[in-house]
Amino acid sequence: MIAELLLVLGGHSSSLFPENHKVHSAFVPLLHPGEQQCVEALGLIALRYRRIKTSCASLLASSTSRYVSAVCSTLSLILKSEYEALVVDTEAKILKRDADLVARGSFVPLSSIRAIFSEWDAPLAALCSLMDEIEGEGRWRPGPLIDLLQTRSNTGIRRIADIISRLCTAVQRVWMTQLTAFLIHGTLVQPDPLASEDYTLLDGAVPSCVSAQARESIAYVGRAIGTVKAAKWQKQLPRSLASDHAALLQTALPEDQHAFDRVVTEIRTNISEWLWLNVLTRKDVEEAVDSLANYFLIRNGEFCLSLIREIERLKLSRLTARSGPSSMIREQDLNLALLRASLGTTAQHDPTLGHLRFSLPTGPLRPLLPSLASQPGSSHSNELSPFASCLLGTPLALHYAVSWPLDLFLQPADLSAYGALFAYLTALRKTHVRVHTCWTALSNAQRARRRWTGLGEGGTAEDEGARRRLLRCGWGIVRDMGWFLDTLLGYLMTDVVDAEFVRLKGMLARGDPGLTATTSTGSMRRETNKSEQRPVALDFTTLRVLHGTYLERLVTGCLLDNPALMAILSPLLEVCERFVAQVERWGGDVLPALLFEGSLREGGEDVGAMVKERSVVVAGINETLRELLDNFYEQLSLSTSQQPLTGTAADASRSRVNATTFASTANYSATMKALDGGAGDVRRHVERLLLRLDFNGGFSAAKVRRAARTDILAEGGLA
Repeated sequence: MIAELLLVLGGHSSSLFPENHKVHSAFVPLLHPGEQQCVEALGLIALRYRRIKTSCASLLASSTSRYVSAVCSTLSLILKSEYEALVVDTEAKILKRDADLVARGSFVPLSSIRAIFSEWDAPLAALCSLMDEIEGEGRWRPGPLIDLLQTRSNTGIRRIADIISRLCTAVQRVWMTQLTAFLIHGTLVQPDPLASEDYTLLDGAVPSCVSAQARESIAYVGRAIGTVKAAKWQKQLPRSLASDHAALLQTALPEDQHAFDRVVTEIRTNISEWLWLNVLTRKDVEEAVDSLANYFLIRNGEFCLSLIREIERLKLSRLTARSGPSSMIREQDLNLALLRASLGTTAQHDPTLGHLRFSLPTGPLRPLLPSLASQPGSSHSNELSPFASCLLGTPLALHYAVSWPLDLFLQPADLSAYGALFAYLTALRKTHVRVHTCWTALSNAQRARRRWTGLGEGGTAEDEGARRRLLRCGWGIVRDMGWFLDTLLGYLMTDVVDAEFVRLKGMLARGDPGLTATTSTGSMRRETNKSEQRPVALDFTTLRVLHGTYLERLVTGCLLDNPALMAILSPLLEVCERFVAQVERWGGDVLPALLFEGSLREGGEDVGAMVKERSVVVAGINETLRELLDNFYEQLSLSTSQQPLTGTAADASRSRVNATTFASTANYSATMKALDGGAGDVRRHVERLLLRLDFNGGFSAAKVRRAARTDILAEGGLA
């Protein structure tokens, strides 16, 4: 009986257990109930062991996944070295008549054998469940498999946690070999590659214990190395640096998240600096910064004005065309308008103009008839800038095509910020142009009218005063609109865009004097001469931080990170557009023509009716405009005390920078001090705009007068 049980525990079949782990009915009368229970418990252990061995053998023969094979091979090795060794050791003790196991030298209690193998009850049950789950899935990716093993290893039973942790470690080491090939050589190992042909990480290729920052860095480094090799660049990654990175990857597993993040970050930093010195040069970066500033920050003013005119001309031509496909505005029409707008400007011969393209998130449209998808509350309108529809009447986005190696420098978050700035600045510029055109139309109409009316506004004695008040109110509205947009655009383009652009270009030209050499590339070492110290180059990580800070300061200075101000500015631009459109609808003049409504006829019933009608419209626009301007100034004043104006826009480039990027804490502190050297200018942005808006005391003095008037009324019991 004992020999038969040991054979069963070793994985052999026996007539003792014809089915499952139940004792054969013929043996039941020969056993005590307690002995039967011990035998069946040992039979259950043996059954689970055989099931695990069978599953491992089946998966090793049928599965093509190296990760599943690692699980099965490691599990078979664990069972052989621990469970099977226990069976052999137990048999040896019985044969040697060990006093701890064999009673009186001739009797072996079944309870003793049951006690010896009881430590495998829970582990074998857990392993059976694990193998059933693995067999139930047709194809296992490394990420979900590692996640499964990590989840199952989180148990309070020490032996189960130890065994499954070793299985998880084995799978992670196989995954690390693939990761090493990807990060060191840019190679995609088949089958089960980590990334696609365009070096995008596949779903399930990375376990969830790897942070989002490490995932992005893995994709970045693999794509960089793979692209450099595929392009057969004249300079390839040094072997010494590759060996150092391979050694680094041997020091941490993904389950140790902090150590793994530190290793990946260090590899990314070294690769970035090598790329900056050998692949992505200063000239490429400066050309990209210039191009983005010229077109997205509208520093090329003549091209911006030409583009606004071309889009207006496109809307007019489509609006007057016959119904059909020719009356639709498509993306290719807008991209053609880009090329037409460059003719006769400095952008005509700019090669970077080919990187620009427009997109219509809501699809082709008819002019002045935006589709339902562009209405407030739609998914597109929520994702885009609130000013994205100002230029065309429907959401419109300008994109910049980024190719290798520039995509190592410009991230999607950066291009998104540039797109928001373009929509904002072009909305202001277009409205500004429209208001100036309205001013010109009113001036021409006034000169033409004064040829016949002399110094007055014409009309009868009854409506001459109403005509004069209507005209003065209209002129006051267009004057205030033009003044406000002049002031705001002057501030944005001079104090923010130009100042930050010049600052960035200066830092790119002279390097960052706050850094010393790093051990990886020595990219910031100083050349010591007799009388001066000069930095030789920027490292790539500092370059990314500089550009991220530049965008952050632009967004802050342009007030785009202040939702309260943007909520006021958007309807303010709409009021300007509404007034200009109303004047255009009236023929370019606020006053109706003298003969248009019979204003020269004495005693006519309809004399002055049109003046009164227009006065109501103009008065309503005037009241709304004044209220919005007051609210804007008030909110701008409050923002100086309520919001820290040091830049609140989160940038993907800057958020990735941490102290491990640099050679020492001192270097990191020096870098951040150099980057924030102009933080005082950012804090003073709003103060400068407030001074521009209230240069003549128009807002603050009016507020004082209103407050004094309210106090007087209150003293008289009238308020």
